[in-house]
Amino acid sequence: MRTSIINKSAELFLTLGFKSVTMDDIAKELGISKKTIYQHFDNKTKLVEAVTWSLSESISNGIEAIVQEELNPIEEIYQFKRFILGHVKDDKSSPQYQLQKYYPKIYQAVKSKQSCVMDDCIKQNLEKGIALKLYRDSIDVDFISKMYFNSIISLKDKDLFPLKRFSMNMLMEHFIEYHLRGICTPLGIEVLENQSQSTKNHPILN
Repeated sequence: MRTSIINKSAELFLTLGFKSVTMDDIAKELGISKKTIYQHFDNKTKLVEAVTWSLSESISNGIEAIVQEELNPIEEIYQFKRFILGHVKDDKSSPQYQLQKYYPKIYQAVKSKQSCVMDDCIKQNLEKGIALKLYRDSIDVDFISKMYFNSIISLKDKDLFPLKRFSMNMLMEHFIEYHLRGICTPLGIEVLENQSQSTKNHPILN
């Protein structure tokens, strides 16, 4: 039951926002009493915390699974993009904004954890790219890895990038182009352009 509550709550929070969804809404969707939810979670904040950590764990596992595929670094970045898009999409409820505003401690804790996971993955990606001569050996790995994660976070800021003007897919595509062209060698640019062409020729990979 605890898992069912977390899963249904995650679905509602991501669709409607953390602030907008009430415990009554969750109970109604699950066909249970609100009392049953409170048997597993003392209050809504505890439920939001459990849901957020569950989502974070799922994202971390997905990112690490991509790393285990041992793709070339540029293809790996595109796989990160597809995975991230599958989780953020073009949501109008701005769940990240609501989490940050109404549950700041939870937001900061999860952001810190995700930052560590992504930082490690991007550092590995950069080091592998340098070793394969796809990325310039003059880049600062620590700086670029931190810029990558914080840029991804910024793309989800609806004040900076309103949905009326920017779709998440477009933002991610432009960001990857910006990121990779800034660090690639001529050989890397060639691989990047082949990858971009392959993606255009197979829209399902977008």
